[in-house]
Amino acid sequence: MTPPAPARPPVPSIVRQLHASLAAHAPEQLITILQESGYAAGPGLYNAFAAEHNPTDLDADRLAETLSEFFTNGGWGTVSMSPVGTGALALDSSDWAEAEPGTAQAPMCFFSAGMLADFLGRLSDETVAVMEVECRSRGDERCRFLSATPDVLEKVYNDMTQGRSYAEALGA
Repeated sequence: MTPPAPARPPVPSIVRQLHASLAAHAPEQLITILQESGYAAGPGLYNAFAAEHNPTDLDADRLAETLSEFFTNGGWGTVSMSPVGTGALALDSSDWAEAEPGTAQAPMCFFSAGMLADFLGRLSDETVAVMEVECRSRGDERCRFLSATPDVLEKVYNDMTQGRSYAEALGA
């Protein structure tokens, strides 16, 4: 008999409280603290995933389904994955837990971006950066996280600050 997987804490609700506390008491540090906290949470998330799935045995054709099941069961939301342009992978969720629909003018899932960067980097055994380019917090239909090398996402960021879309920056 296989022992049950270890219980996971209700992280999404903790993250929402962290957002609210930082916004009230340290708004100028909100982004940095959330990203760093998310990145620090990545190893634990990866270990929880590895306790349920052997990362070296993952079937690439089932990766999106496996990740969606894992994130859904963890209370984060459903996830789909697709390539975007040259060199980026998009993780999309129409019900991502960190987002608070209609409350912001910019993407706000900073904890998730840090967490996903560490988690996906461990999963791929590569250095990975993650940037949220669409967010339900600003009224988008989904949260969209782009995962790519730091150089690729730096180019995307720079292009976006000059008025181009992330799709244009990636040649999609």
